[in-house]
Amino acid sequence: MFCEKAMELVRELHRAPEGQLPVFNEDGLRQVLEEMKALYEQNQSDVNEVKSGGQSDLIPTIKFRHCSLLRNRRCAVAYLYDRLLRIRALRWEYGSVLPNALRFHMSAEEMEWFNHYKKSLATYMRSLGGDGGLDITQDMKPPKSLYIEVRCLKDYGEFEVDDGTSVLLKKNSQHFLPRWKCEQLVRQGILEHVLS
Repeated sequence: MFCEKAMELVRELHRAPEGQLPVFNEDGLRQVLEEMKALYEQNQSDVNEVKSGGQSDLIPTIKFRHCSLLRNRRCAVAYLYDRLLRIRALRWEYGSVLPNALRFHMSAEEMEWFNHYKKSLATYMRSLGGDGGLDITQDMKPPKSLYIEVRCLKDYGEFEVDDGTSVLLKKNSQHFLPRWKCEQLVRQGILEHVLS
């Protein structure tokens, strides 16, 4: 039936929980584009027939196919746009390095878009706040204190704090560190915020 594949793409994204990125459905998108191509070619031949022979009884069919083309286009664009919004949100959540599990869910074009987005964001952040720039991805929620207690979930190695001291982050070790310095590691799953 008309537009079924396109609607399935939209349903697939709707079923995925917010903040998660389902696997890119290249096959489904290809089928939608093939259906659109077939509808367009059928419309072209019918339009030429109407123009040459004056068969006005084909006009409702042409209009129906055209509406189906527009609906397929809207669904495909909505699918791709929603995925880009989710990928943009992942940059803010995970930082500039995405976990491998998420990378496998993205197409090559989406990875390219993600890389351009993170470079644009980095350029913008460097332009803010003087010499070192300003990291606007830190403190997504207002902090209650400047230092937090964290537990290391994985062996990470040496971690340098601003005052020049180094902390060895080993699995199951606990540390009292500046929030802004370790928030990225918390998002990446290396550290865990210990709530007292």
